[in-house]
Amino acid sequence: MFGYGVDKRIIYIVLAILVLFSFMSMSRGDWMSLILTLPAVIIAITFHEFAHAWTADKFGDTTPRAQGRLTLNPLKHLDPYGFILLMFAHIGWGRPVQINPNNFTSNKSRGFCEAMISLAGPLMNFIIAIISCIAYVLIIYFTGNAFQYSFAGNIILVLLYMLMTINIGLGVFNLIPLPPLDGEKIFRNILPYRAQEWLIKNYQTLYMVFLLLWIFGFLEIIVSPVISSLINILMKTVQTVVLFFV
Repeated sequence: MFGYGVDKRIIYIVLAILVLFSFMSMSRGDWMSLILTLPAVIIAITFHEFAHAWTADKFGDTTPRAQGRLTLNPLKHLDPYGFILLMFAHIGWGRPVQINPNNFTSNKSRGFCEAMISLAGPLMNFIIAIISCIAYVLIIYFTGNAFQYSFAGNIILVLLYMLMTINIGLGVFNLIPLPPLDGEKIFRNILPYRAQEWLIKNYQTLYMVFLLLWIFGFLEIIVSPVISSLINILMKTVQTVVLFFV
């Protein structure tokens, strides 16, 4: 996630500030929600990073395989700082999957391969969100109120809903075309060469723009309505399809 000389200490300071504010504003209900969010966060990050590694491997770059990233073992993919931030501030990341474009064996262009590798993570998150939503709707449709309002049933539905929302959130967030997110790599690699050079040259400046937008809440203002809309669209679409077939 960090690149082109960006100092990691900057993000660690931001992390500490955001976590501190989260602690100060959390109620007992928030702590319960945090606990239920934990499995969804682990799954979202693990599958996101695995998708990057798997796609790079398919394009011929064995770097992720050599580094043990072609696995669904969460310990190989979780970044402690990004994990904590995703838990408390709902914006975070996993351990970046390192690639070496010189190893690509695909007949596709280098830019195309890099863009597809970057897109694979958010795409995986959206796939998981869709599967979670389908399971959520089917359980509600086929089970009675006794299951839905039971302790176990309620926990299962909450976990599925968390899995859906966290994955949509992570997918949308990572598509923002600013460094150090996946969206920047996707956007950069579809631009003309001179534009790519300009983006790389101004990487740190754009990174600071990202941090400022993040710290002052502008990213949340932009991203939150998109996430909410996608959740509503997904729920309504799945409900319509389920009702049509069953």
